[in-house]
Amino acid sequence: MSRAHVSFSDLRTAAYCPRKCYYQRTNDNVDREPPSKVESIRALETRYEDLLDALTDTLESEPIAVSPVRYRDRLDATRERLVDAGHWSRLRDPGARDVYASGRDCHGIVHKVLEEPLEPVLVSTGEPPDQGIWEPQSVHAVAAAKALAWEHQQRVDRAWLEYPAHGVIRSVDLTTRRKARYRRALRTVRELDGPPARTTNRSKCESCEFATQCGVRTRTLRSLLGF
Repeated sequence: MSRAHVSFSDLRTAAYCPRKCYYQRTNDNVDREPPSKVESIRALETRYEDLLDALTDTLESEPIAVSPVRYRDRLDATRERLVDAGHWSRLRDPGARDVYASGRDCHGIVHKVLEEPLEPVLVSTGEPPDQGIWEPQSVHAVAAAKALAWEHQQRVDRAWLEYPAHGVIRSVDLTTRRKARYRRALRTVRELDGPPARTTNRSKCESCEFATQCGVRTRTLRSLLGF
């Protein structure tokens, strides 16, 4: 089996849909630069205190994903919970930001690195699930933790996910199950020598830029309405 060094983004995509990962890796025309909106959402996490004090009209002009009132309530509850647990300050003032980490098997950018204990923080521009984090993000978190652990020769037992557009911050323990999912995604990427089987979850295909190339038929609005 190949021991190719794999990027965080490929691992995350493979955990979501291996076939999409294959098309991304083999398509020279794929633009991997994030859109400008991504940076504006990620920038929210550096201004939490200001956002908590902001007027409703000001919040309405920000790239938040919920109403200003709900956003302020969520973020205030998040801050209170993390202050009580002793983590708010270290999350607000991390040891480093946007760090390139390269481990034994994978590499990529860690948005924030916490110290004592060493822990990675990933900043997501999307919506959090009702509980925990999405599986592709879990794989990404384990990859970031393993890369940092390799570089620093330290054990890393936890990672953090921030969803700044929703005012949500969650921690995840690097359990045996999460590590197994990471190893499965790593093996999937390394063994990509042709298009894998199509996903059975067709909801993933609706917004995929490779749907036509993949050959799946997504449901049109007319079909959804029964025409």
